Amino acid sequence: MRLDRFLVHTGYGSRSEVQKLVKQGKVTVKGEVIKKSDTSINVLEDEVKVRGENVSYQEFYYYILYKPAGYITATEDLRQETVLDLLDPIDRNKGLCPVGRLDKDTEGLLILTNDGQLNHALLSPKKHVDKVYYAKLEGEVGREDIERFREGLTLEDGTKLQPAELEIIKTGAESEVHVTIREGKFHQVKRMALAVGKKVIYLKRIQMGRLSLPSDLEPGAYRPLTSEELEQLSK
Repeated sequence: MRLDRFLVHTGYGSRSEVQKLVKQGKVTVKGEVIKKSDTSINVLEDEVKVRGENVSYQEFYYYILYKPAGYITATEDLRQETVLDLLDPIDRNKGLCPVGRLDKDTEGLLILTNDGQLNHALLSPKKHVDKVYYAKLEGEVGREDIERFREGLTLEDGTKLQPAELEIIKTGAESEVHVTIREGKFHQVKRMALAVGKKVIYLKRIQMGRLSLPSDLEPGAYRPLTSEELEQLSK
């Protein structure tokens, strides 16, 4: 692989930015300063350093982020902060994309990856990957609501949804529930609540597949998935 392509893939900037790094003598390969960005390297065997720090090759990257409210789920936006603005500069340059969307005011588990195949597998309704949300609702929730979710709701615009699960944690003027869906339609949980006469006042995704939001991950924080977590996500 060309050195400049390798450095772009590992997050050190655009093609022009990494070419500048190389020309400035800040990149070494096997201990030797390299000044030509088109130098061919063995990504699995050659030791590459940028400013003295080791750079290792990884084809795919997988991160888990605790998305806080106030950020949009997108890779770029001219007016609003995106979830990628929460990342360190090097990670931001790795070609990561969010898996699915969380509304701007919704919190919780968000996967970021450059693995398009996994992205598709997690979002395809045919794969039946559960997405579990914790929600606070304005309005009392009862057994009839559970049954309507289980049967499959029809939204106000006529959209027919797949069966979903509604678990009551607490019911009253302000109810707390878990909602499990296998689709990812626009504002789906909020629109499902409205379909049964309730209003979502707080929403957080707490699980995707078998992967739960880590209890030690603070809002706005992120880290690479462990191999065990990646396995849980893929099942």
